[in-house]
Amino acid sequence: MSSPSAVTSRRELLRFGLGGFSTLSLDGLIRSRAAVAESGVSPENTAVILVWLHGGASHLETYDPKPLAPSDYRGPFSPIATNVPGIGLCELLPEHAKVADRFTLLRSVVHTGFCHQQGTQQLLTGHPVRVLRNTPLHPDMFSIAHKVRYQEHRRIPNYVSVYPVSYGGSGYLGPGFNPFIIHDNPNSEKFYVPNIGVPGPQQAARLSRRVSLRKQLDLFKRRMSQIDDMQALDAHEQSAVNMLTGDAATRAFDIRSEDPHTRDRYGRNRWGQQLLMARRLVEAGVDLVTTQFSGDLCGGVGNWDDHAVNQNVFEAMKYRAAFFDRAVAALIEDIYERGLDKRVMVVVTGEFGRTPKIRHQASTGKRVASGSPGTMQPGRDHWPRATSMLFAGGGIRTGAVVGATDGRGEDATERIVGRGDFLATIYHHLGIDYQHISFPDRSGRPQPILSSDGEPISELTSRTG
Repeated sequence: MSSPSAVTSRRELLRFGLGGFSTLSLDGLIRSRAAVAESGVSPENTAVILVWLHGGASHLETYDPKPLAPSDYRGPFSPIATNVPGIGLCELLPEHAKVADRFTLLRSVVHTGFCHQQGTQQLLTGHPVRVLRNTPLHPDMFSIAHKVRYQEHRRIPNYVSVYPVSYGGSGYLGPGFNPFIIHDNPNSEKFYVPNIGVPGPQQAARLSRRVSLRKQLDLFKRRMSQIDDMQALDAHEQSAVNMLTGDAATRAFDIRSEDPHTRDRYGRNRWGQQLLMARRLVEAGVDLVTTQFSGDLCGGVGNWDDHAVNQNVFEAMKYRAAFFDRAVAALIEDIYERGLDKRVMVVVTGEFGRTPKIRHQASTGKRVASGSPGTMQPGRDHWPRATSMLFAGGGIRTGAVVGATDGRGEDATERIVGRGDFLATIYHHLGIDYQHISFPDRSGRPQPILSSDGEPISELTSRTG
């Protein structure tokens, strides 16, 4: 039997070595490995960066302006020309307009999730969720991709959230396939990623001694019926040690080493540096990066949920667009300039669009982009009948628009695509066989990773694929 001090040392090791994986569960990691080897999938060397606009961005004030709509629909902003003839964007996005030849807009995504939880989970899981769940019953596509493409002995995490997407998660796959989460602000002088890199050789040697001690203490258990599980534990502990003692992850997360001009280009604010971090991570070998734009830079209540009671939709859009426009344009430009445009697909979206018809209500509180309590102000509500998305990289044909909505922006009218098509497009880029892979749910029943009908959107698949 292990002594109390030995048990304490082991627990200390696991906290030190695996604590940085956020909600990563050791038991979950062990249980989750078997199906990966059996899936028969050979992962391609591709990556995805998802930029998530939590709350749902207005398509009319971003990627699908409607200048000819009636005044109670169109809002105060005009469209501007881009560097691609025939493609117009809202005037709030001048930096986007300069790189329109390097992205394609999808203006016709439709689903049935009218609340934030439903909308997020419908788009990211493919299931027609109609109840309000803070975490999904089914795993989202990034957790699935993480499971399918999991590799032992990596020296950098496979899936990272630079501020996590709300209402996502690994569902029945278990917490072992949630992302490595960065909560800290990359723009802060005190920015720090816990449990990545060990401060010095003495600490590294101490960690190695702990690993050796743990293995000795578990020698007896290895000879018992749980031997397979113990070997799995070794592999995951070794992955943690690799990240802790190696320098690959340390370099990737060290945003202070980035060229100051590049940091300026993205914007010296949280969102700009989140996207710069995302670029650094995929360049270092991370496959899956998600990052959410929310908080103070949104104005109002800290997200894109522009109900009139929360904030003046037009003031809020004007305020946040300065940060959003610069950061996204810089990421797109950087991906292409660094030769990452075939490997890395960038997707910018929220869970839905906003109601085209403007609604006036009384403000609930004075804040950035919102008047004093009782002030009547304009807003737009939830609208899953027309969602716009931006795609860049991924080897796709760019400088184009896919799909369309009617003259008021109310309904998709051309090249209508659903949540399954969106997911199939991402899986296609990642080389994941979405038609044949399934994983058991909590009851043991196999669940296909794409439950709804869906096909890759041909205009958004690789030119060479």
